[in-house]
Amino acid sequence: MKETKPFNISKRVVMTAYEKVKANKGTYGVDEQSIDDFEKKLKNNLYKIWNRMSSGSYFSKPVKAVAIPKKNGGTRILGIPTVQDRIAQMVAKLYFEPQVEPKSLSSQYQKVRLF
Repeated sequence: MKETKPFNISKRVVMTAYEKVKANKGTYGVDEQSIDDFEKKLKNNLYKIWNRMSSGSYFSKPVKAVAIPKKNGGTRILGIPTVQDRIAQMVAKLYFEPQVEPKSLSSQYQKVRLF
């Protein structure tokens, strides 16, 4: 029997998101789970992301705060999400960016024309 979910999220898109996150070679977040650790239970971890996102029950974890030095001295805080959250963010990006980008580009163009 096929599962019915309130949000239609493709498992293939979740896999594509994972592949993109892996290619970015980012570090781990507050859970200290690296991409290598995530891959140890890849199928299960990707299923959890898909299941939670498509059921509307996905909640992100806190971000890891890292101080990054500025060129002119001082530091700025960089928030590093978990691998799981980066994959979920990429899923959202893959779905929404194609729908939003053409509209925002055309409205940017219209705004420029007004001036």
